[in-house]
Amino acid sequence: MTALFEHSPWVEERADAAPSSGDRHADLMAVVHAATRAEQLALIRAHPELAGKAAIDGTLTQASAAEQASAGLDRLTPEEFARFHALNAAYRAAHDMPFIICVRLTDKAGILAAMAARAQNDTDTEIATALAEIGKITRLRLEDMA
Repeated sequence: MTALFEHSPWVEERADAAPSSGDRHADLMAVVHAATRAEQLALIRAHPELAGKAAIDGTLTQASAAEQASAGLDRLTPEEFARFHALNAAYRAAHDMPFIICVRLTDKAGILAAMAARAQNDTDTEIATALAEIGKITRLRLEDMA
């Protein structure tokens, strides 16, 4: 079992137990989309906040640490860190989940802009967006394994 999904091995387990379409990413995402809303929220909430507590205390998964570093989130100025902290808090207050974006496909400025903009969305939109971003993250992780 790999670590394609943050602390959520059930996704791969269910995909492995189902008939394969021949497209591993599609099979995995079919499991995510067929999951209950509670399971989807648990999957989303298993992700760390960007430049958050897990990054500071060193408890990020290896994949998350590398991905956050690729966007420079391991090298924030005190001002940038404060901005991330404030936006993470606002997003969590609005949606009761961490902000998720495929950091490998953007940069610090893009992440900050998306955090500010997406905090204004309704939670159903953000759940759908978070699952789509998890799909992007998973696709890149699968490509890394190939």
